Amino acid sequence: MRAPAFWDGGESWAATALAPPSWAWQVAHRVRWATTTPHRVQVPVVCIGNLVAGGAGKTPIAMTVAGRLLAAGKRAQFVTRGYGGSARGPLQVKTHHTAAAVGDEALLLAAVAPTIISDDRYAGARMAVAMGANLVVFDDGFQNPTIAKDVSLLVVDTDYGFGNGRTIPAGPLRESAAFGLARASALVLLGDGEWPGPPTSIPMLRAALIPTADSAAKVRERRVVAFAGIGRPRKFFDTLRSLGCTLVADHSFGDHHAFSPGELQALQAEAHAAEAVLVTTRKDCVRIPPAHRTGIEVLDVTATFADVGALDAVLQPALRK
Repeated sequence: MRAPAFWDGGESWAATALAPPSWAWQVAHRVRWATTTPHRVQVPVVCIGNLVAGGAGKTPIAMTVAGRLLAAGKRAQFVTRGYGGSARGPLQVKTHHTAAAVGDEALLLAAVAPTIISDDRYAGARMAVAMGANLVVFDDGFQNPTIAKDVSLLVVDTDYGFGNGRTIPAGPLRESAAFGLARASALVLLGDGEWPGPPTSIPMLRAALIPTADSAAKVRERRVVAFAGIGRPRKFFDTLRSLGCTLVADHSFGDHHAFSPGELQALQAEAHAAEAVLVTTRKDCVRIPPAHRTGIEVLDVTATFADVGALDAVLQPALRK
């Protein structure tokens, strides 16, 4: 789906009209937290979440965090919902699985560590423990009160902030910033912007999504036709421009969009006619059937922390347990 434009900021008649259901959303969310007793998993749980609907960079951050935990000797495994996939789980992601079955994010995570998809996150965590995990990393799930977390990192895209500052459906916030901050161990600020929320004493970690050297070399300073079906396609297009690419065209699709053969053929024909290279993201690529990936370059990115020592300090409660 594609987020409505009025979520991005400013006042609008739509946001005002949707204020009552937005208040009801907040009340229901707080009642759920007040009336739910969280399950305690047998091993430490690290949760990577955010406050807004749509892409904030959670999955790349989760991959980097898991990498740090693995390097520290932990047998970390991912548990995720498998958004966009048909399987409900709990199910371990295998190499034969497709994005249509387990979701695109699960396929990315599985390249780093064993990954379980499960609608029931507690059942997923129990399966991970049974498979030998001594630490579980949740990609998303910050708003889910059914699991007790030892460390919770809130990822914030500082270029987007909190949009118009309203909660769903009047705006992009999943919950009020104040209510979310009360449960966060640290904030991960992606981008060069300032923290968009209220004053807080929570540790703030700076991070950036950096193109990998190999994938950047394949597209640098070339004419490109770019396409993406992610939460914030504009960030991808801006990254290409920062590499000196000339964007002949850019095409935005809804988050988790399932590309049809016709759409891919049209994109490939457009790039061929413009004597340009067709470029997309890794998250988009895993949703494209292998038979249709020929001629498409992928720009890979990795999440890099400005101060990995500060990150390790935030993760200590999970590392020590």
